[in-house]
Amino acid sequence: MKTLMVFDFDHTVVDDNSDTWVIRCLPDQSLPDKVKHSYRKGHWTEFMATVMNYIGEQEVSADKIRSVMEDIPFTPGMSDLLTFISENKRWVDCIVISDANTLFIDWILRAAGLGAAVDQVFTNPASVNERGRVELRCHHAHDCARCPVNLCKRRVLEVYLAERAQYRRVFYVGDGGNDLCPTSCLRRGDVVMPRKGYTLEKLLAKRDTDAPGARVVSWSSGAEILQELKASLTS
Repeated sequence: MKTLMVFDFDHTVVDDNSDTWVIRCLPDQSLPDKVKHSYRKGHWTEFMATVMNYIGEQEVSADKIRSVMEDIPFTPGMSDLLTFISENKRWVDCIVISDANTLFIDWILRAAGLGAAVDQVFTNPASVNERGRVELRCHHAHDCARCPVNLCKRRVLEVYLAERAQYRRVFYVGDGGNDLCPTSCLRRGDVVMPRKGYTLEKLLAKRDTDAPGARVVSWSSGAEILQELKASLTS
């Protein structure tokens, strides 16, 4: 039986937020107040669609956006971890569930030569339209009150697991508040790995410690995740 690695992307695989990193492609690397103030809580993807439309209006090409995204730094040790996963696909499946978008994630992973590590990406669809502008759409609709309107990571993970043979163990690696919901569908024996000092770690600390569920192991580098994965594969 294989092990499943589930990763968030921003501040997990990469050491920044790809949605804010993209602003670097603008000449003055900032947004006007009109765009900034269009954000509504829980509607981040709609806001990013507005941001990408503004970037297109400034005649910034998709190639320019891609070159900027390819410079985003990976979290320390994460490249080694993903390389190990790509070399051990017989034993490890790997998916990304992220509130970023398909283009950013694909560009970043391909530029680093790490695309082979990831079997499937679940995120907001993005494409370059006939005018050369990046367009975004929401990943799906759902009825989870705890998650942003465009993406419930728990729902994505539940459907993914239901469609496949049972995994020996699932590792969930993330950092943010929207990574809490999917941890509720992990089993005893699975592992949830929150990044040290980030929101997910703090939220997990507030849970009922007597409740059954996955083991919690915090991390600060990909090397620590790799150590846990290797130990699991040999146990």
